[in-house]
Amino acid sequence: MANRKPEEPPKGAPAWQSTFADLMNLLLCFFVMLFSMSSVDAQKFEMVAASFNQTFSIFDAGAMAIGEGVLVGLGVSQLTNLDDYINSTGRDNEGDIMPKELESATEVIEEAKLKESEEMAERIEEVLEERNLEKEVDIEFTSQYVQLTLNGALLFDSGSVEIKEDALPLMNQLGVILQRFSQGVVEIEGHTDNVPMSGAKYSNNDELSSGRALSVFYFLEQNTALDMSRIKHAGRGEYIPIADNSTAEGRAKNRRVEIKIYNSLSSY
Repeated sequence: MANRKPEEPPKGAPAWQSTFADLMNLLLCFFVMLFSMSSVDAQKFEMVAASFNQTFSIFDAGAMAIGEGVLVGLGVSQLTNLDDYINSTGRDNEGDIMPKELESATEVIEEAKLKESEEMAERIEEVLEERNLEKEVDIEFTSQYVQLTLNGALLFDSGSVEIKEDALPLMNQLGVILQRFSQGVVEIEGHTDNVPMSGAKYSNNDELSSGRALSVFYFLEQNTALDMSRIKHAGRGEYIPIADNSTAEGRAKNRRVEIKIYNSLSSY
């Protein structure tokens, strides 16, 4: 019987070696690219960016310079100003291009909101002056709301959430003001200093500030005709001081109740 002739192996390298060699070449190119990017030549980057801009328009409405761009030149920390950067490129917060007419309309609306708050603040201030209460209430305003700030010592005894008898006339006048001027949401915020609670009903300043805001809320509920579904209350504790807690005067200012009256144009 004749011997079977052995099969000759296929000529050339095995298929797996070709695939492996291609993979190694790709990895080599990848690491060479990473190495070349580790030190960026600004001038060359400008040329590449200009080429991409002409070809794909990827830098339209934005900066092309690596040294002067808002986000590229100033570092990752500028990401906190992303909204401002996007708006500066003519785009809205979603990244869509904003027509100039829309930008103008936004400015007009913002001015109208600020004007309404200012007019409301002036009318409230006149009412307080008529009733000789301007020293008990501080007035501030933004484009969103008018803020009335009351010293906590006027309303509450130390460590207490019960409104003092002496403060009831003031609270009644505030109720009248809110009924007259509030057209949207009213927000009541309680604030404290940073002195820890000791020997009181409430174990910490968070609970105390929440209880005081809630006491003002209950007073308005029982003594006014306000729509309470539009009244919000919150305790902010010691976390938003407006003065230095290291002095007695500063701590007294931080113990306060703020009432924010949002205007009719507010987005809140």
